[in-house]
Amino acid sequence: MQRYKTKQIFVGNVAIGGDAPISIQSMTFSKTCDIPATKAQIDRLSLAGADIVRVAVSDENDANALKELKKVSPLPLVADIHFRYRFALIAAESVDCIRINPGNIGSKDKIKAVADACNARGIPIRIGVNGGSLEKRFERKYGATPQGMIESALYNIKLLEDFGFDNIKVSLKASDVVRTMQAYRGLREKVEYPFHLGVTEAGLLMHSAVKSAMALGGLLMEGIGDTMRCSITGELEEEVNLARMILKYSGRQKQGITLISCPTCGRIEADLVKAVREVEQKISHIKTPLQVSVMGCVVNALGEAKHADIAIAFGNKEGMIIKAGEVIGKYKESEILDIFIKEVQELAKEREKMA
Repeated sequence: MQRYKTKQIFVGNVAIGGDAPISIQSMTFSKTCDIPATKAQIDRLSLAGADIVRVAVSDENDANALKELKKVSPLPLVADIHFRYRFALIAAESVDCIRINPGNIGSKDKIKAVADACNARGIPIRIGVNGGSLEKRFERKYGATPQGMIESALYNIKLLEDFGFDNIKVSLKASDVVRTMQAYRGLREKVEYPFHLGVTEAGLLMHSAVKSAMALGGLLMEGIGDTMRCSITGELEEEVNLARMILKYSGRQKQGITLISCPTCGRIEADLVKAVREVEQKISHIKTPLQVSVMGCVVNALGEAKHADIAIAFGNKEGMIIKAGEVIGKYKESEILDIFIKEVQELAKEREKMA
């Protein structure tokens, strides 16, 4: 599966674009000037596996807090700036990247001032085009369409380039799948800069999961995208977990467990839901790529196990464990889960030694 080759930039020590792994971002929702609360949220995101974190800069207190926050943040820090360009000038003294929305940041002179400040410290700017807040000239001509988003991005890229700035990444977010995908597709062949993928205002977990899987997963499978955020209302770790799943199932990240489990039906003779949750919890730390199958009966298991690295199939008060397509043992229901989890862990260790 080919991936579009893009210019590589760095946000702190995280490479974005080129042949770098696709990085995962999220955003805190605490008041940024509340450093203990914001640090606690960043720590949670870091523990969940985020690579980069973005924080809102809503006022001067937030902007001034960034210097201290940067000292304690375990993740590269991106300052999210709307309307007041002078907050970007303050932020540029401390953070690893500035995100500006060209639809509301102001005049050319203000954008030049931000570019100069970022150039002075060698930090990138994310041009964050949002379908709901385009510059008036593009909104009047194109409406809130993918073409309007593309034209806004091209205009602002050219503007930064004219100011001698090319340390750029770009996002083109809309609140729906179709516009988001069309915008990214339309711009991809026109510029070499890395793309930050996302669906904005995606909603609560279920809504965001569907929108993000369709839009971001679809783009990733087309080779588009260098970094990403799955926006979920009121969530932190779930944003990271969802992004990791999309990377895995789109084939862009070959790491960790791929868990397969059958749909529930009348053939099941064990508490399959409980079993799957227990397996997932106890093997979630494994980074070795493995396909693990948990099946409620032998009907599905015999087929699925041929393709899984290791599988468990429940029966009436007992079950069997299948490894590389071969049954390695039958066990009582009371003991099989513990044995299975141990077998998965041992297989992961074997694969690590072979790598």
